[in-house]
Amino acid sequence: MSTHAEPSILPGCSVLAPMEVRRDEAHRPNAPRTPKAKAGGRERGSRFASLNAFVDFTMRDLTRAETLVWLALYRDTKPDGVARTSQADLARRVGANVCTIKRAVAALVHQGLLTVVCRGNLRRGPSAYRVHPITKENLKGARAPPS
Repeated sequence: MSTHAEPSILPGCSVLAPMEVRRDEAHRPNAPRTPKAKAGGRERGSRFASLNAFVDFTMRDLTRAETLVWLALYRDTKPDGVARTSQADLARRVGANVCTIKRAVAALVHQGLLTVVCRGNLRRGPSAYRVHPITKENLKGARAPPS
């Protein structure tokens, strides 16, 4: 005896009854997409806008080490706006000496592109940074992009 029901065959020219679909589950392929808000109230496009502002107005005034440190920290930034990493890990990822990373972090803090939220150590863990894409000084010298 079979536990599965035997498939029924439709008589000629018969049509299957439509399936019931709930409105909220209906697939709408032509529906306009809106950017979804991420945790922390930021939209997707704001990260790219910040990155664009950094590349367009800020990066030209930085050294290679400062640029790489800023980009590594920006990539590590969580939705709460804080990046947590050690300077030794930054040095390994950037391909620089730890002393170079310390100088780059100090320069970025001095220029207003980085805020040290919490200095880490062996007991407390990694340092925490808040990354800023552009400073007021860079914004003053910025030209409007060509349209």
